[in-house]
Order: sequence, then structure tokens, then C-alpha cells
Amino acid sequence: MKKIINTSKAPAPIGPYNQAVLSGDTLFISGQIPMNPQTNTLVTGDIKAETKQSMENLKAILNEANMTFENVVKSSIFLSDMNQFSEVNEVYANYFNADTAPARETVEVANLPKFVNVEISMIAVK
Repeated sequence: MKKIINTSKAPAPIGPYNQAVLSGDTLFISGQIPMNPQTNTLVTGDIKAETKQSMENLKAILNEANMTFENVVKSSIFLSDMNQFSEVNEVYANYFNADTAPARETVEVANLPKFVNVEISMIAVK
């Protein structure tokens, strides 16, 4: 059985999907881009600010499912430019304890939704 997780504290989906799906104890969070959910505008121009907004969107979805970043077991980061890896990593690291950080991959891609520079998805377990 699956339960749909949505919150107004994260951007509404821009396609035929939900912010997250809870199946049993596992939460699958759709990729989050740097969109401010209060203004429905993109955070642009600074990869650190873009990453922070994406992480805050993920945090809101985790909270809606009664979870935290400690529950995250896997994350995927998609970047438009791998040269921004260290700046993204610097912001990302602020959300995790290094000893219990999740598994992760970071991939450079040609384009992302709305032509943003970063998108992050996660899988979390209760």
C-alpha cells in the first residue's frame, strides 16, 4: 500500500507526479529543484543558495512524513555543471552527520527541469 505525501511547504509538482510516496516504511521523494514554495519563483544565480533551497524543500517533505535527514538512506544529486560539485557538497553536508550520511551519487546532466542547476532526490526509511 502506498500513501501520497504532499505539503504546501515545498513546491507543487510541475508534472504528473507527487512530492513523495510512502510505501511501508520507505519514503521515495521526487527530485526537488530550487523553487521557493511561498513565492513559486526559482532561486537562481548562486549554486549554494540553489542547493540550500532544494534541501529545504526536501526537509519540508521529510517533516510532512514525520522523518528527518537522519532517516535518509540514499540521495541523488543532479548538476548542470560538475565544476560546482564542491560548493553543492559544502551546503549538502550541513544537513547530515558525516558518520551517518546516506549513500549518494552525483551526476552531471545536460539539462534539468526549468533549466535549474541542481536537483536532489532522496529515499528515506522509518
